[in-house]
Amino acid sequence: MKQYLAEKISAVLKSLNYDGGTKLTFEKPKLEAHGDLTTNVAMVLAKTVGKNPRAVAQEIVSKLSFDAQDVAGVDIAGPGFINFRFTGRFFTKQIAEILAQRELFGKSTVGAGKKTQVEFVSANPTGPLSVGHGRQAAIGDTIANLLEWTGHDVTREYYYNNAGRQMRMLAESTYARFRQLSEPDFPFPEDGYQGEYITAIAEELKEGQGEKLLQLEKEKALEICKSFAEDSLFQSIKQVLGRIGVTFDVFYNEDSLYSSGKIKEVIDEFRKKGLAYDKDGAVWLKTTALGLEQDRVIVKSSGEPTYRLPDIAYHREKFKRGFDLIVDIFGADHISTIQEVLAGVRSLGYDPEKIKVVIHQFVTLMRDGQQVKMSKRLANFVTLDELIEEVGPDVARFFFIMRATSSHLEFDLDLAKEQSEKNPVYYVQYAHARIASILRFAESQKTIEKSTEIQNPNLDLLKEPSEVSLAKLLLEFPEWVEGTCFAYEPHRLATYLHDVATAFHRFYHECRIVIPEHDVSKARLALCLATKIVLSNGFNILGISAPEKM
Repeated sequence: MKQYLAEKISAVLKSLNYDGGTKLTFEKPKLEAHGDLTTNVAMVLAKTVGKNPRAVAQEIVSKLSFDAQDVAGVDIAGPGFINFRFTGRFFTKQIAEILAQRELFGKSTVGAGKKTQVEFVSANPTGPLSVGHGRQAAIGDTIANLLEWTGHDVTREYYYNNAGRQMRMLAESTYARFRQLSEPDFPFPEDGYQGEYITAIAEELKEGQGEKLLQLEKEKALEICKSFAEDSLFQSIKQVLGRIGVTFDVFYNEDSLYSSGKIKEVIDEFRKKGLAYDKDGAVWLKTTALGLEQDRVIVKSSGEPTYRLPDIAYHREKFKRGFDLIVDIFGADHISTIQEVLAGVRSLGYDPEKIKVVIHQFVTLMRDGQQVKMSKRLANFVTLDELIEEVGPDVARFFFIMRATSSHLEFDLDLAKEQSEKNPVYYVQYAHARIASILRFAESQKTIEKSTEIQNPNLDLLKEPSEVSLAKLLLEFPEWVEGTCFAYEPHRLATYLHDVATAFHRFYHECRIVIPEHDVSKARLALCLATKIVLSNGFNILGISAPEKM
């Protein structure tokens, strides 16, 4: 619709000498009765041309010419809005475009190959992933998919730290559990990792190392324990992410920023710019000079950097690696440091506007109306692996993204396992499976030759309100992909696909599809196939399967 109108209106503006770089924008009117699209171009132009907005609108409308089979009406509303109402035929005839493009329908090149990095999950290898990590994985991977569908050159990146106190404690915990396999009274560190996964790692370690590890001095044994536990946990992390279709192109180690001297380089740059100073044995960043309320410590008096410093250094490296767009997916616990990191990046000469930060809120698991707090295998949280085992990867992934990232997510386990239209995943997938069944039946009845291809349907025969409404919604798919992408809000696409499923079910109940009137049946089957294509493409972006049978 927008492209069609833009071409017509641009030609009129040129004929009126009103085309001085005016950007045409269109929106859906708040009330459906006001039409399908509206533009404020007359109001934008009014000041430039020195005329009343309604007079400018009248000039534009008087010169517009449309095929009556495409546009049913044009009117001027309020201070100068121009409203357009399309015919049903305008929508239904374009179903042929969906059938022609198939898996390409919804893709665009608007991203123009922009080199883009999406960083998400980024959990240190000290234990299994939680359901909170699962939400971040689903959000991050879906945003990466959306960026790819809009023509960006995307790199998925996982940032982690395998050094520091947490990793030391992982080594101590693994070593203690290893010793306890033969010496039950061997002391366990007070702040050690309590999960059964540590015992499992220790048992694997015993099989591989056995008596050899017991003969080593403790520091050497701890280094082996750390390396073994890290490898084991990373394999587990990759495996569970793979269960929900998430893979990474790059694993970036925070420790490399120290070993390669990048951290020192950043501190030196801050000092040269007069932004770093020493106080009370610590190194401070003068963030007040960068527009923030108070200065922040970047290296503690103990010599240990605060997390702001490696985060700034890491983002500096992202820019140095040539990324034009940097997307960070963070949990709500990162909110307090984001502005400090962005200010640090700006002070180093890089454009923070190229960094898009997406914050997601926490996840609460609910069963029988009560919060689920404990894992079957861990003392303090439910693992992502356990959740996937209980509800399945499609349900887990869809539920993680079906609410706005800014909203706390109550993950209803009872609803997630219910196989009815109340379950939003079942509801949208069932629409796809039902269409596949209809198309197979039509093929068996010789109404069409193939369930995957319908030759030359007469789409002008699609005139029923439910047919037109469904066609209209399907044609919005490319716009929803772009809008969802640049809003960085995956739940929008999930909502749209739910609306498509609802529109299809309404059409299915109101219009018999495989009927003796062969041409009408063929047109309706074409609409079914177009719906199946849109649902499948949407599922592809969301990272869930498109079942042929349910």
